[in-house]
Amino acid sequence: MMKVQKNWIVSGIAALLASVLTVLAAYYWLPAKVVKVETVSNMPVKGALFTQNENGEFVPIDFTATAEKVMDAVVHIKSTMLVSNRSIQPFFDDDLFREFFGPDFRIERFDDGRPQLQMGSGSGVIISEDGYIVTNYHVIRDAQEIEVTLHDNRTFKATVVGTDPSTDLAVLKIDAKGLKTIPFGNSDAVKVGEWVLAVGNPFNLNSTVTAGIVSAKARNIRILRDQYAVESFIQTDAAINPGNSGGALVNLQGDLIGINTAIASPTGAYAGYGFAVPSKIVQKVVEDILKYGSVQRGYLGVLIRDVDGVLAEEKGLSTTTGVYVDSLVENGAAKAAGIKAGDVIVAVDGKSVNNSAELQELIARHRPGDKVSIKVLRGSKEKELQVVLKSREGETRITKISENPEVVARLGAELADLSKEEAKKFKIKGGVKVRKVYPGKLRTAGVKEGFIITHIDKEEVHSVKELTEKLAKKEGGVMVEGFYEDMPRAKFYYAFGL
Repeated sequence: MMKVQKNWIVSGIAALLASVLTVLAAYYWLPAKVVKVETVSNMPVKGALFTQNENGEFVPIDFTATAEKVMDAVVHIKSTMLVSNRSIQPFFDDDLFREFFGPDFRIERFDDGRPQLQMGSGSGVIISEDGYIVTNYHVIRDAQEIEVTLHDNRTFKATVVGTDPSTDLAVLKIDAKGLKTIPFGNSDAVKVGEWVLAVGNPFNLNSTVTAGIVSAKARNIRILRDQYAVESFIQTDAAINPGNSGGALVNLQGDLIGINTAIASPTGAYAGYGFAVPSKIVQKVVEDILKYGSVQRGYLGVLIRDVDGVLAEEKGLSTTTGVYVDSLVENGAAKAAGIKAGDVIVAVDGKSVNNSAELQELIARHRPGDKVSIKVLRGSKEKELQVVLKSREGETRITKISENPEVVARLGAELADLSKEEAKKFKIKGGVKVRKVYPGKLRTAGVKEGFIITHIDKEEVHSVKELTEKLAKKEGGVMVEGFYEDMPRAKFYYAFGL
């Protein structure tokens, strides 16, 4: 038995030695094993979603080309304003709809009663290579200073060229050339279910792109406080958050189809519903501000409400869609054209009208003096009426504020000629009324809204045209003289440098 065990032990030792020698031989004399790791660069993006092209072929949906095309033209806007405790009011009536100010929004409180410093941020879209930018009015409302940061991190001070609270839009200007732009697209051609991208700066995360679809069109969510508000929003489920306000909503061709304006959310952050001003309205507002100095909007002069099943039964209407005319403005365009209370507006210039938002949008694209064709249902009969639109004041003429928009932009104000009636009331030949004050020379000098300018460097001015012509020729310091509407006997003087 002992002999057998010794043989097993000897055999085991021999086998172990053989294994060790084999490993050593392999390590020293056999060639080393090479491990190959492959690296792939420029890997093509593979679409997970597909759509049909113009030839009916299914192709992957690719957002990368669109994103690259538009990101350089979307800017970050920071605004600084001084406000008192009592003047801090939300821009929107409903708490569910928040102003799109980013996370740097703050109010610095002072115990000595001084005004508070309020900071806000939003987005904007470059629409011309020489520095014109469109954004939301509430992003720059009451701002003392506006700073614009481009996608390449260059920073500029901006001036306000003009605003339109009725659509919550504003046009800014920065001193730059050769900028990338986004062209205006046709928001009328946008279809529900179409893919769109939202580009902006949510939560100060610069150059953020989100994707979604158009969820609905012609949405009126009663979010704007302006008495003459025009709401016909494009609704999208692309993620929009605080800081996106004023940013771009684009189609997959990279065309601007809307300016992101609001969200519907119980928390103030993305909850699936975002709203944008259609590009057709944006383009008209921008053109008016740049050409005339202020928005020229035509009005029908009617009080309206949407037609639905309940109203149709109550009024005995033959339709459940359209816009019901409750009453008419005495000196309005609709009354002059023969529209009557009880009519149902069903089309404008051949385009069907299903609700008040659609009617507002179609009329808001026109100026005073424009002729539009209105189709109404009167009882069971259709009537086609030609309506010449009027301004709020009941006039059909265009009111051009200035031939020198650059001068007005530097002043930072909306100006208007003093009417003949006002001039007679104040016993002067004429003057220039400061309707609104934006960041610019006048605000810095201390000029408030309601100021009436009568002299520039002791020279009389009777109109905006005279004022801008004189300022265009001046350099250095300027002294303006005038009075306020509620204090016509007191003279005020303000000085600023050009």
